[in-house]
This record gives sequence, C-alpha cells and structure tokens, in this order.
Amino acid sequence: MSAAETPSLSALAGDSSATPRVTLRNYFPHAYDSAIAAARTCYATRLITPDEISEKQRISIGPATFNGGHHTVYQHAHFEFGLENVSRQFVWNFLHSHPFYNSEQQSQRYVRLDRAQAFLPPLIGEARAVYAQAIERAWERYRELSAKLIPRTRETLYQVWKIGPNTDDKRRRRIEAQVEKKAIEVARYVLPLAAHTTLVHTVSGIVLHRMSRMRHSGDTPHETALVIDQMVARVKEVDPEFFDRVGSVPLEESRIPETRLAVSADPRRSRNEFDAALGGRTSKVISIDANAERVAAQAVRYVLGLSESEMDDDCALDELLNPARNRYRLETMNVSMHSPMMRALEHVHYTFQKKISHTADSQDQRHRMVPASRPLLAATDCPEPDYLTPMLVRGNAEAELLYSQAMEEAWAAKNKLLALGVPKEFAVYVLPNATAIRLVESGSLLHLLHKWTMRTCFNAQEEIYFASMEELEQIRAAHPRLMRYVGPPCVVRKGNAYPVCTEGSHFCGVKVWENFPNAQRLL
Repeated sequence: MSAAETPSLSALAGDSSATPRVTLRNYFPHAYDSAIAAARTCYATRLITPDEISEKQRISIGPATFNGGHHTVYQHAHFEFGLENVSRQFVWNFLHSHPFYNSEQQSQRYVRLDRAQAFLPPLIGEARAVYAQAIERAWERYRELSAKLIPRTRETLYQVWKIGPNTDDKRRRRIEAQVEKKAIEVARYVLPLAAHTTLVHTVSGIVLHRMSRMRHSGDTPHETALVIDQMVARVKEVDPEFFDRVGSVPLEESRIPETRLAVSADPRRSRNEFDAALGGRTSKVISIDANAERVAAQAVRYVLGLSESEMDDDCALDELLNPARNRYRLETMNVSMHSPMMRALEHVHYTFQKKISHTADSQDQRHRMVPASRPLLAATDCPEPDYLTPMLVRGNAEAELLYSQAMEEAWAAKNKLLALGVPKEFAVYVLPNATAIRLVESGSLLHLLHKWTMRTCFNAQEEIYFASMEELEQIRAAHPRLMRYVGPPCVVRKGNAYPVCTEGSHFCGVKVWENFPNAQRLL
C-alpha cells in the first residue's frame, strides 16, 4: 500500500487532536503546603493551616515525609482530569488496573461511533499503513454488523415486550428506539482496542505520584507516558512544588519484573491449561472457605455483643442478609462498608477464574473492591484468533459470518505487524474488543454482594451477567444460607420496597422477581 493509499484515519493525517489530551478540570489549591500542614497537625496541639507553612518546612518536612514513606499526607489533595483521545486498551491496562481512582467514561454500549478514531503508535512506512488499514476495516465491520443485527434485535425485543400487530404506536416507537442501541452495543465487539475514549478521571496526589513512578509497567508504556507526563505537567502548572519538591523518577523498564519474566516460548500452553481448568464455565470458583457461614454468623454476634444461645447461626445470618429485616439491603446507595454488622461479610472470601471479553472486563474491573490479576496481552498473545461471541451474533448466520471475518482480519493484521518487527505493545492495539481475557478475581462477600446485586440485573452487560449467575450457582451450592437473599435489585426489593425495579424507564421488560434465578434472558 502506497502512502497515497493510506486510509483516512485522523491520527495518520497528523491531526494533533488525535493525540492524547489532558486538561485539569478541578484541583486542590496549595496541595504541597496542605500536605505539610497535615503532617504538622499530627504533632501539634491544634489544626495547622497551609498558609502557616514556611520555606524551611517545605524543604525539610516535605521530603522527609515523602522519602520516609509517610504518604498519607499527599493523599488529601485530589486532581480531576479530563482525558481525550486515549485508547480503551490504555484505560483497561493502566488507569483502571487499581482501585484508587474515580472515572466517568464514554460508553461504547450506547454511543454510536461513526468515525474511525484510534490511538496511533509511532509507526512508519508499511507498518503504519497496515495499522491504519486494520483500524479502518474494523470500523467498516462495526457499521456492517450494526445493520446486520437490527432484524434479530428487533425480533428479540418485540418478543420480550410482547409487541404485536395491535400494539399502540407510542409503545412500538419506544421499543424501536432500543433496537439500534442494542445493535451497536453488540457490534462494538469488533472495534479495536485502540479506539479512542473520553473520560473524567480523578486521583489523589499520592496516586498520581505512584502512576508516574510506574508508567513503564503494563502493556501500554508508550501511551501511558504520553498521558501521565501531561497529568504531571498540568499539576505543576498550578502547584509546581507538588512534584518539584518531592517525588521519584519512573522505574526503568529493565527493572519491571513482568518484563523479565514474561518470555514464554508458547503462551498457548498457559491458555490451554486455563481453559481446561474452567471446564466449560465462564467463571469457576477455585477458592472457598468451608466455614464461611459459621465465621460470618460469629462475627455478627461479636459486633452485637450476643452469645450463641441468644442468637444462633441461622438467626444471625437472617438478620444480616434478609432485606425484610436488614434495611441496608434495600439501599440504592451501597452503605455496607459503613455498617458495623455488614462488615461481618468481609471475612467471607471467594476466588474465581474467569474468561470474558476485553470489552466485558473493562466493565467488570470497575468493581474495584473485587480485584483481579489480569493478563499482559503482549505476553499472552497467540497467532490464532481468540475471542468471545455475544448472544445476538451466535446462530445469526449472516452476522456470525461477518463477525468471524472481522476476527480473522484483526488477528491477521496483528500478525502482519509482528512480522514487520512492530513491538507487541503496539501490535495488540488492533485486536478487537472481543479478545478473550483470562483472569483470576477475588473478593469478600461484602463487595461481591454489591456486584452480584447490580450484575444479575437483565440490564447488566451480558457476559458479566452470565458469569455472575454462574458464581451465584456455585456459591449457593456450598453456602445456601449466605445466598438465600442474593439477586438483582428487583428480587431483593420484592415485598420489601417500592418500586420493585429501580431502573425506571430502563426496565428490562421481564418480571425477573417472579422467577429468579430461572428467568430467561434473551439478549
């Protein structure tokens, strides 16, 4: 392909708006002096204010606290950034790979992406052309698949909402409005990991220091550096001392342990071991405490100062989990961490191994209190396509053919880039959202309870929904008393609160509370 034939991806045209852009939307003034004032308050008889901090204290107390590992004083200041033109691979791999942040990110589920906009690595010549062509082709498949999915989506939604010849026009139009949204939600599986996204991202000062230190870790060190350097620069513009007075240089790539260890001659062996262990499941419990029910019940008694003769295990667990008795279970705001009694569930832990798509895991990882060890794509990548297929595509002959073609094309482009000598870090950007992610995930029941409540709703992303249902099934078999009152909000609220469904105009159309867990999800 000649330079003149290079696809019209905006990033390739030298458009500066296609590069990562960071703005500082909100910040704490005098962040550095505030940290020192907080440190001084620890040893003072009164509250120390930032305007009391002297130059001598900036020189002495600041570095002394930071270098000594007393970092909580740098956690008070928060910085709210606006991020544009960053890839979803970067967000998944770096920004959302830890729990200490808050993000509001543009949704691919409900926002139609008409233009091919994606992150461009520093490629030249043929590699640049192959990369651009792969991105443009993925967008073509996205548009084609969206159209192919419309008939089946309409048919399924009409079935769910019982739309027939005599249905009034207003109701029909309301359902028609959902058809395209559901079609693009599924079509997004073929979009590349390089696809741009926009988000509001807030971190504390110490987390920003950590991110700067670790910018060479993970799958996206080049893009990470582009973004983190801008974040640091924006903070320096409003408070230079916050980084100039304290901090550390980024870890060298040679000192990143994963770089040294991720050198398997054939990652397929690890992948095959993982899939064999799953035994056909999406999510499989691999660690469980046989005494979990007893431990939780004892913890409840200890909190309340009751003996077992006054409250046996069955009663303790019912008081803890029955929404008719424990009103915390009916809160739409998750207040469990603030309840002395609910914190008894922190002592019950489960670990799962799970296989879902990159796009599903990008949502799953937002449950930050249920952390996971996620793969390095550059270390685990194999030559052949390895992906998940959503329900609306499976069994839909035309859509399935187009979908599999898109997968073959994506992996062929990635393999071509590797053959041209492109680093894996850059080559994997052209892989699709459908790429399979194999992970191990753990959490306490306190946080899993919130996740399972939200993700067993029919409006939840389909893969996370089915994974959550499998998890409930396995834990229910082992700990039936802990799982007796677990389900989506409508199941928890039935007979205890109104409205039963908390989704309002987004009601899924199925009275799940009448037949949980056996209600059938069609899309």
